[in-house]
Amino acid sequence: MLARLRLQQAQGVLGGWEGAIDTPLAGDASARSYRRLALGDRRAVLMDSPPRSGDDPADFVAIGNHLAALGLSPPRVHAADIPRGFLLLEDLGDDLFARLLAHTPSAEAELYTAATDVLQHLHASPAPSGLADLSAQEWAHAITPAFEWYRHCATGNAGNPAATVAALATALDSHANGPRVLILRDYHAENLLWLPERKGVARVGLLDFQLGQMGQPGYDLVSLLQDARRDVAPETEQAMIARFDPSAAFAAAYAVLGAQRNLRILGIFARLAVAAGKPAYLHLIPRVWGHLQRNLAHPVLADVATTLDLPAPTPDVLDRIARCRP
Repeated sequence: MLARLRLQQAQGVLGGWEGAIDTPLAGDASARSYRRLALGDRRAVLMDSPPRSGDDPADFVAIGNHLAALGLSPPRVHAADIPRGFLLLEDLGDDLFARLLAHTPSAEAELYTAATDVLQHLHASPAPSGLADLSAQEWAHAITPAFEWYRHCATGNAGNPAATVAALATALDSHANGPRVLILRDYHAENLLWLPERKGVARVGLLDFQLGQMGQPGYDLVSLLQDARRDVAPETEQAMIARFDPSAAFAAAYAVLGAQRNLRILGIFARLAVAAGKPAYLHLIPRVWGHLQRNLAHPVLADVATTLDLPAPTPDVLDRIARCRP
């Protein structure tokens, strides 16, 4: 009933699409949903981002316009009803990196090289004004869901994250607190599309960038290469790091940003499983844990590794999280 009501409310952006075939598309961890419209040889995607759900479609439009002005490939906006939360978007197709690589793993180097080049191109231009810009302390504090959800559900006790947050804030301040760039935040294989008919950096279609903010250059590279949903070949990860920035200073920044991101994801995935009824996220936690352990092995994170008190995601721990009640 709610889905039908939302479709009725979307009529303001659907002029000219009467009688279109309407097919739901896979969503993500957010409240957004997507529907593909097909009418003859015309295609479009209706994005439904309900008001007060955490994402503002106006941000999608603003950041998308910025990306397009740089010669990148966000979906064009055909029509918008910002107050109701609807965007009618260009359909960039189905060739998600994750889908292509599941069938053709040998394409990984080509696709990830293109995606890395997009980040370098993006960072070479000033970011839009007015974006959130967190301090090192705020980035460190963002890992607390790992204790409040992951540790609490696994052990029955959230513990005290203060020492780990303080150690991570120090590491971020020392190694990953330089000049900011625009980061897209969820830059990974399920949000990137291959558009080989286009040229250069435009060959990478970009999705899910509406929460973009100011951050460190390595953040989106970590998101790309330490993917929670698929294994990236170690040689691909190392080659892309070297392509992006081969310096020892960047290797330290990459590890620190990776630790922050993967700790935060541990908590978010546990919360999604427990509070949002999405247990499939539990199956991704061991991969995230593996990324975290590799990051913590870097010497600049020794204090974080020493203070961190989280159980490994054994089958028993994951089962306890699955049976946890908020």
